[in-house]
Amino acid sequence: MDKWIGALVAVAVLAVIAWLMVRSWRRRAARDSVLSAYPVPAVRGEAVLEAEVLYVATTPVGEPLERLAVQGLAFRGAGRIEVMPEGVALRIAGEPVSFIPADRVAGAETASYAIDRGVEPEGLIALSWVPATSDESEGAAPRVDSYLRARYPGDQARIIRAIHDIAAAPAAPRPEQHESEASDD
Repeated sequence: MDKWIGALVAVAVLAVIAWLMVRSWRRRAARDSVLSAYPVPAVRGEAVLEAEVLYVATTPVGEPLERLAVQGLAFRGAGRIEVMPEGVALRIAGEPVSFIPADRVAGAETASYAIDRGVEPEGLIALSWVPATSDESEGAAPRVDSYLRARYPGDQARIIRAIHDIAAAPAAPRPEQHESEASDD
């Protein structure tokens, strides 16, 4: 009889843990349902770069341990990245193609860890971009980082270079701003 009681307690604990995990994921998915990639354009230019990658996760910028359930980028998987003059296409196995227009790409850099993946120093690529949002009341969409791991040696540097080549240029300070800052000193 003691064995049955122990087994029932173990099953009950596992059921509660599973229920909490499902509830947590549903809340996260509902919270992030306003964020998505962009529609794939009908006419695209020739790909500047294509490479095989492992897609790890998408997180808010500066928070690599907080996963976002962005539509099309919610789950980790093998995939392919295509960098074109119009933007970046991520083809993750089992997910629809996620497209990021060039004017929404902020850049790319190396990273060492994300929510469920720790690698050697600077072994991941953090692609920074601004997602589409269906919630217009909050104003501007937050920037996010999508973490990728290049499958073959040498691809990481090529991917980062190609993304930097198409990324929207950051706003440059105006010359009068530099002059006024220098006169204040």
